[in-house]
Amino acid sequence: MTLEYPAAVPADRHEIHSDSPPAHRAQPRRPFEAIDLDSQFDPITDTLWTYMRQRSRPSFNPGLLAEFRQWQDDIVTVQSSGSMPIRYVVLGSRFPGVFSLGGDLDLFAAHIRNGDRDALVRYGRACVEILHRNMRSLDRPIITIGLVEGDALGGGFEALLSFNVVIAERGTQFGLPETNFGLFPGMGAHCFLSRRLGAARAEHMILSGRSYSAEELYDLGIVHALAHPGQGRAEVETYIRQNRRRHSGHCAIYEASRSVNPLPLSELQAVVDLWADAALRLSDADLKLMRRLVGAQTRLLDKAA
Repeated sequence: MTLEYPAAVPADRHEIHSDSPPAHRAQPRRPFEAIDLDSQFDPITDTLWTYMRQRSRPSFNPGLLAEFRQWQDDIVTVQSSGSMPIRYVVLGSRFPGVFSLGGDLDLFAAHIRNGDRDALVRYGRACVEILHRNMRSLDRPIITIGLVEGDALGGGFEALLSFNVVIAERGTQFGLPETNFGLFPGMGAHCFLSRRLGAARAEHMILSGRSYSAEELYDLGIVHALAHPGQGRAEVETYIRQNRRRHSGHCAIYEASRSVNPLPLSELQAVVDLWADAALRLSDADLKLMRRLVGAQTRLLDKAA
C-alpha cells in the first residue's frame, strides 16, 4: 500500500520539501530542508519518513553526518512544539540495492596517511553521537524504524543496530568487513551486538568478516520483520498500523530496556578512540586492500546507477 498524503493538509504544516533553498534566499530555513535526506510527514499515522538520497557513494561522509545532526534537531523541535506530532521515525535509502556502505573509506585512508588521529576521532565521535541519540529515541516518545531495502555494510549495519525496530527485505545482506583490511567496526557494533547477543557471539560475528542475510539476522532477533523484495515500505506501514495502539507501551518497554542494560555515550566514545589507534597501525598493504574495496564498491554502484 502506498501512503496518500491528503491534499487538504496545509503545505506549511505537513508537506516537507527537502531540497536546499538557493543561496540568495533570505527566508529562514524550514525544518528538514536537506540535500542528501528526503523527509515527508504522514499526519494519518504520525510518521516521519526519511530516505537517504546521496548522488555519490552512499556512505556516511561528513556532509551527511551534519545533515543527520540537523535532522535530529528538527525532529525534537517539531515534535516538542506539536507542529508535527511524530510518533514513528522511519529511515531508508533511495540508492538502488544499498542501504549504506558505511564509513567514508576514502576519508579514513587520507587521515591515516597523514597520521591525523584527531580527525579520525572527530569523525568517529560524530557518528556515535548520532547513533547514541537515535538509540535513545531522541529522548522523546518516538519509535525508530530502520527500513532496509538494500545491503547494509560496515557503518550502515552499525547504524541499524541503534534503531528500535529493523524491517528488512528478504535477500538483503548485512556485513562488517573491516577485519578484512586489518581494522574493526568502531562505531558501535561491538557495544550494540554484545548487548543483543552476548560478548562471545558478538566477537564471532565481528571477527568473521562475513555477510549475513536478512533471514539469518531475523533468526538472531536483530531484524524484527521480513518483507518480500519491493515490499519493504508496505511491511513498515503494516507494522505501524498494527501497533499504533501499543505505541505508548512499546516506548516504555524500549526505555526500560535502556535502563536495564544502559549504553553510555562514553563507552561508544572509548571504542572510537581504540578504533582510531588501530587505524593508525594499518600497514600499506591494509590500505591497499581498503582502496580495492572502495574500487569494487564503486564499480558495483556504477552498474546500479
